[in-house]
Amino acid sequence: MEPLPIGVMSPERIRQRMQAIAGGTYKPPPGEPRIWFASMTSLAEVLSDENRELLRIIADTKPVSLAALAKTTGRETEALSRALKSLSRCGIVELKRRRNQVRPVVKAVEFRIVAP
Repeated sequence: MEPLPIGVMSPERIRQRMQAIAGGTYKPPPGEPRIWFASMTSLAEVLSDENRELLRIIADTKPVSLAALAKTTGRETEALSRALKSLSRCGIVELKRRRNQVRPVVKAVEFRIVAP
């Protein structure tokens, strides 16, 4: 699994970048982050030690459901759900729904931080 590039820059610069992409005046080069954070603090909250360990466990065990992941980790399903939703909003985890089960799929366990 390749390290996932993640960028950090001010909200204003993120907004300007998004507008330039939408307006067709800027095309991101290959390898440029698709996930951006407005501060190192917000990045650190999402990629906390606990969340990075959770990503490793998911990558190693490939749980078939949230309940299976809760059993493996010993964490409460509700707490796992909150953490996974946060990671999902950032594009680091994909939550695949099938009937009444949710299966977490990790996109990366290593990250390359870019702060232009």
